Amino acid sequence: MPSTKPHILILTDLDGTLLDATTYSYEAATDALSAIRALDASLILVSSKTRSEMEPLRLRLDNRHPFIVENGGALFIPKAYFPFPFEQAAPRGDYEVVEIGTPYARLRTALKEIGRDLGCRLRGFGDLSLEEVSALTGLSPAETLPATQREYDEPVVVESNGMAWSRLSAAAETRGLRWTRGGRFYHLMGENDKGVASRRLIAWYERRAQQEGRALITVGIGDSLNDLPMLEAVNYPILVRNPDGSYDPDVQCPHLTRAEGVGPVGWNRSLMDLLPTL
Repeated sequence: MPSTKPHILILTDLDGTLLDATTYSYEAATDALSAIRALDASLILVSSKTRSEMEPLRLRLDNRHPFIVENGGALFIPKAYFPFPFEQAAPRGDYEVVEIGTPYARLRTALKEIGRDLGCRLRGFGDLSLEEVSALTGLSPAETLPATQREYDEPVVVESNGMAWSRLSAAAETRGLRWTRGGRFYHLMGENDKGVASRRLIAWYERRAQQEGRALITVGIGDSLNDLPMLEAVNYPILVRNPDGSYDPDVQCPHLTRAEGVGPVGWNRSLMDLLPTL
């Protein structure tokens, strides 16, 4: 008989949210991770990280669900995960991939043009050495190379005092692109964001839940502005504290819960409070 229990879908940011912003550890979130497994809920990793970075983490977490890379640049869905085909998917290895973002080569060209037109120094990951990326991110040398293997999103260091955000935004928009802000970097990208990708994935989960005669409950957890579109797509949006104990003031949406705790501490505490009530 089909289950009548709602299916719980949890979409989470990684750096500064599930993962500690400095150590990249999820140890503080182990209780909630165990609760998620016990409930047979689906935990979806939604990050500005690349596929090369996220796959080892999925193995450590024993996570076999779809995941979203590079600020919604693409969705990676394990083959045969859903009992129906879905639009615009292309096979790639063990996945069906839905690409939403702009090719990386175009982003690199546009970044150079924007820096030249505005007379400011914009350095993306493609301009930095592995040593510089490691120093900026705190990643180990072995972890740094996967972080630079980008396909849909360019993290950028803006090295110009007083450069108006409106000028940067306008320069991107004239090229059909846009900016967002993560925990450490600005990101230049196309028409994708975490919300666009999350809504597509949620629709497929809703379709499967309807076939099973179940309701779907969605939860989203993040820490910064690039998570806002994802948080706006879910029933229960949660914002964790930044390392300095503050909340990102630019993240505002209806029914937002502000977790009591930084990063994975707040992640764990908020889910341990919420999950028993669903």
